[in-house]
Amino acid sequence: MTELEGILAVHKPAGWTSHDVVAKVRGIVRMKRIGHTGTLDPEVTGVLPLCLGRATRVVEYMQELPKEYEAVLRLGYATDTEDATGTVIEEADSVLVTREEAEEALRSFVGEISQVPPMYSAVKVNGKRLYELAREGKTVERKSRTVTIHEIEMTGFDASGAYPEISFRVLCSKGTYIRTLCVDIGRKLGVPSVMVRLVRTISAGIPAADCLTLETIEQLMKEGQLQNKLIPVDRAVSHLPAHTVSDEKAEAALQGQRLSARAVEPLVEGDEPIRLYDSQGSFLGIYKRQAESGAIVPVKVFSR
Repeated sequence: MTELEGILAVHKPAGWTSHDVVAKVRGIVRMKRIGHTGTLDPEVTGVLPLCLGRATRVVEYMQELPKEYEAVLRLGYATDTEDATGTVIEEADSVLVTREEAEEALRSFVGEISQVPPMYSAVKVNGKRLYELAREGKTVERKSRTVTIHEIEMTGFDASGAYPEISFRVLCSKGTYIRTLCVDIGRKLGVPSVMVRLVRTISAGIPAADCLTLETIEQLMKEGQLQNKLIPVDRAVSHLPAHTVSDEKAEAALQGQRLSARAVEPLVEGDEPIRLYDSQGSFLGIYKRQAESGAIVPVKVFSR
């Protein structure tokens, strides 16, 4: 049986870790070489792209793309995990926030912002993951990191209960903690807050509409149709510019040889990675221009 190759867009269910999903898919497709493009917390649902076979070689490029989430935050109390699964550590006597104030607070986060990773996260400090330290009851100093909020918009505001809720959609860079963003939004409004719901709606350019449930994946595999549902490797990195190599140099490109700049069209000007194709439109791999010589050199070759 030919090994599957491509990107499998999975809809991650609640209650599963990203590792659980990978293990389940490994069992379904009977192959070990599977990688994902960004962990989701167990209670978070939505888009989890899995790279199968040689597609694992483009994970790093897919991770660079923005991610989109739909979130709900609750104002009035805070937890040690920054989400609804944690223990309440702070509570407000009352919350008086208007829709306009909430919208203004959200808008203030657009652009580059600084975040301190939550204690319940997979970030490593001195070789140990923060969540492991947190479970031991320890709190350690964490370095802040810069992330980018490309877009944020309020999609709902409900102040009818004791704890007002703000729903919003956010498009952000990799490494953004939405739990922490929810806490910081509450802080901006002067009240403790907590994330109560999160769905990832886009990851690596893949929307939720393209995702398959684990049940569907199992059925397609039994029917021998799963390969037809995989996203081709080159489509998964379609944010990289596309170039074509001349017919006489296509074989050299596949053998991982350096290419003259003249062998590739259009002319490669920057030093960012490119997608390289032959004249028939077959994807050959990811290449880049060498700054000193101007030659086009291989980064990841996908030989036939």
